[in-house]
Amino acid sequence: MIEIINLCKAFGGHQVLNNLNLTINTGETTVIIGRSGCGKSVLLKNIIGLLKPDSGQVIVDGKDVTNMDDKELNTLRLRFGMLFQGAALFDSLNVLENIAFHMIEHLNSPRAEIDKRVKECLALVGLKGIETKKPAELSGGMRKRVGLARAICVRPSIMLYDEPTTGVDPITGDAVNDLILELHNKLKVTSIAVTHDMTSAYKIADRMAMLYKGKIIATGTPDEFKNTKDPIVRQFITGASKGPITEGIDFEHLI
Repeated sequence: MIEIINLCKAFGGHQVLNNLNLTINTGETTVIIGRSGCGKSVLLKNIIGLLKPDSGQVIVDGKDVTNMDDKELNTLRLRFGMLFQGAALFDSLNVLENIAFHMIEHLNSPRAEIDKRVKECLALVGLKGIETKKPAELSGGMRKRVGLARAICVRPSIMLYDEPTTGVDPITGDAVNDLILELHNKLKVTSIAVTHDMTSAYKIADRMAMLYKGKIIATGTPDEFKNTKDPIVRQFITGASKGPITEGIDFEHLI
């Protein structure tokens, strides 16, 4: 469904994505792993057209996102659902208004249709009767679920998850993982998740890819990653402080 070809993006002379190549298969969940700040979120923003690459292509169903005008991008984005870090809910809007935001802003849907769809989405994520609550009244786990409800509201064919378990405790994080799997099975969407949480990655991924120094350096199934002999991938997935990734870093000085 998605093909990323020789994608490059730099900020202030710092090369974040460097001739990155990756194929996302239709109907699968691909999890992109890598250290904090390695460019995982930048990659997602290039896929959805929130950032424009310096060079390269992002092909979605045969169409190059990098050549689209604003109208084409707005149409494309209705095919995507995205769960941002921290859920990124609008504090001034209640739960119903947050979930229905795209329906209200872009689809001009009748109020009865909006109310019905919001209730359906809340039921899918295991929440009912909270439409009038504000984000400040919700726990971190509930905000994640509301964020997921908003992401699926326009019936996307592609889901993007930006660090889906960040900011919640391990038990809530596992519940979020279960919910991602459940939604994937029910909605039959193609999904891309970026994370440095290996527990989450192993649980939700059909395929995994590691981003390192601006490139995808390894792809494979979760089992293939668990059994890898690549020293860079091995250091990351085991969380070892010493290895090629951290060569030259004096951790004793940092402590």
